[in-house]
Amino acid sequence: MKPQLEELKCQRRGLMIVLSSPSGAGKTTLTRKLLEENPADIILSISATTRHPRPGEIEGIDYYFVSKTDFSRMIETDDLLEHARVFDHFYGTPRGPVEAALEGAKDVIFDVDWQGAQQLAQAAADDLVKIFVLPPSMVDLENRLKARAQDSAETIARRMAKSEAEISHWAEYDYVIVNADLDAAMNELRVIIMSERMKRKRQLWLGPFVRSLTQGG
Repeated sequence: MKPQLEELKCQRRGLMIVLSSPSGAGKTTLTRKLLEENPADIILSISATTRHPRPGEIEGIDYYFVSKTDFSRMIETDDLLEHARVFDHFYGTPRGPVEAALEGAKDVIFDVDWQGAQQLAQAAADDLVKIFVLPPSMVDLENRLKARAQDSAETIARRMAKSEAEISHWAEYDYVIVNADLDAAMNELRVIIMSERMKRKRQLWLGPFVRSLTQGG
């Protein structure tokens, strides 16, 4: 018995989804809502790090905790899709779990900056979808940072200064969402992901299906 069409349509290659934004533009909220809406189809990328676990952090859920020697080996053997040094520690994205997810028709979402996005593009351009999230104005961005009540005035000033440099890379992304309204931004994000999932190159079932049509199936 031939597979039903809906079963065939599940045979797709997953996406690597990068969401980048200046702090306060809404990237974290959009990511969280996307994961909540798609628990079976979208997973969050888990980074490897050379720092020690903090209280409550779990191996394989929060991070993969590795030694500096092992991390260096992962770089040498091309087992990392991207990596960076943050202060005295290294962080990177292991290739194996991401590749397994893509082959299993799962999308993987990444929380990286423009530099990480560039590295991912060099490593896996065909699988990557890059989305940049902008605030409606710099005044609104500053107000959001203040409303979070998480940072000092000095920290907020540093974040605002850094945001201009981050925003300057917007044109390197495939899509840009201006997050003036969370619901509208979320709808745009859903449309982007659905459209990318429907691209011919990611529909692995289409080749066999078309052959069956031309062979009288």
